[in-house]
Amino acid sequence: MSMQREEILKRIAEIDGELKKRRETNMLNFYNVGRKKHKKQLAFHKCKKRNRWVFGGNRSGKTECGAVECLWILRGIHPYRKNRRDAFGWCVSLSQQVQRDVAQAKILYYLPKSWIADIVMLSGRRDNPAAGIVDQIKIKNVFGGISTLGFKSCDQGREKFQGSSLDFVWFDEEPPRDVYEECVMRVMDRRGDIFGTMTPLKGRTFIYNEIYMNVRKNPEIWHEFMSWEDNPFLPKKEIELLGSTLEESALDSRKYGKFTEGRGLVYPEFDEKIHVIEPFAVPVEWQDTISVDPGLNNPLSAHWYCVDWDGNVYVVAEHFAAGRDIDFHARAIHEISDRLGWKRDSAGRVRALIDSAANQRTLASSKSVTELFSERGILVNPNVDKDVFSGIARVKSFLKRGNGEGNLYVFSNCVNMIEEFGKYFWASGDTPVKRDDHCMDELRYYIMTRPLPPKKEHVETAVERDKRKRIMRLRRKSFDE
Repeated sequence: MSMQREEILKRIAEIDGELKKRRETNMLNFYNVGRKKHKKQLAFHKCKKRNRWVFGGNRSGKTECGAVECLWILRGIHPYRKNRRDAFGWCVSLSQQVQRDVAQAKILYYLPKSWIADIVMLSGRRDNPAAGIVDQIKIKNVFGGISTLGFKSCDQGREKFQGSSLDFVWFDEEPPRDVYEECVMRVMDRRGDIFGTMTPLKGRTFIYNEIYMNVRKNPEIWHEFMSWEDNPFLPKKEIELLGSTLEESALDSRKYGKFTEGRGLVYPEFDEKIHVIEPFAVPVEWQDTISVDPGLNNPLSAHWYCVDWDGNVYVVAEHFAAGRDIDFHARAIHEISDRLGWKRDSAGRVRALIDSAANQRTLASSKSVTELFSERGILVNPNVDKDVFSGIARVKSFLKRGNGEGNLYVFSNCVNMIEEFGKYFWASGDTPVKRDDHCMDELRYYIMTRPLPPKKEHVETAVERDKRKRIMRLRRKSFDE
């Protein structure tokens, strides 16, 4: 029996290994298969209309729809539509940064490397397209031709969308009216498709009238709403976390994908009276790590993070500067670390988290930012979780818990981080406005390494809250002395 059991376990291990190998080489084979199926994704793919839109909440699975639809058409393997050997389409994002972080990332996730005939980059390296900005991807078609996916951003303006004849356009989030109308003209002569996947955060815009209300009664227009509950691959715990961290006014759009009015602060939970505290002497045992959002012309943001014995996070120091070189930033990080008595390894090096884009080599240097920091005694780890929406939800859970207090405190000397909390607004879809966000980015990288704060079932009384605050003050005072 033991031999049979060993043989069975060996066979299971071999099957698991083969499945893992297949996933790594072609994730598209594992899209929406198995016992759990995303029925609304399938409804989108099966629809024969030429102008299809998914209005979905964040994390509802809407972006996967657009990415997979593009690849099926380009490869010539769409299971529900007529295929051709040389399709040409566009993926349209709000900006190049959003393109890189959302639509481009999803395309590259599902695109097997063996299908790629060529990649043209606007910035970055062809051998690491995920870290740069892609201009075009040439894809081998099963009929022997070469299909093309071009990437466009709405901030380029309408003129950049003229002249081409296309088989499809995928809008990842809501475009301006003039860009939308220009793209409709681009697919007209080929009787191509328009499809969009978006979270409707701009209120009742022209998309509300033209697509959702279909005021012109266009028979080719179709739409579907997707919510968190429609996504069978989203864990229930994740749904609970996302729901608990959003204001009631935001749930209609961000959970259900419904049209609402207005946008607002990403972190309305941040309250300087609660979350900003005066510096105190932090024990060495609380020191955790540094987190860095790199920049040369743009600001480089670095903060020093500590964690107390109750799991509360403290942001205790910052370095924030623009237009300076690596040597300047490395010196500043070492100087602040020395002042704090920050822990170092046996070789005198400090450790930090950093945006994975730091692995990218540029034309200005033969070495990556990661390598340059390492040479200067700062061991940076670029393996950070960059999922923006999940990261924001996690930060929210640290800013607010059931008793009205937080698990995240910022020393008053970290003025740039405090300022960014008040300037960090939602844009469209899953992402905030890409401006004044350097501190907010590296805060997310760090918080995503921390376990969720313990859930407080018991609501503190006024006496209990006063007692806890007094204990914290006494504890800090003892460290200062």
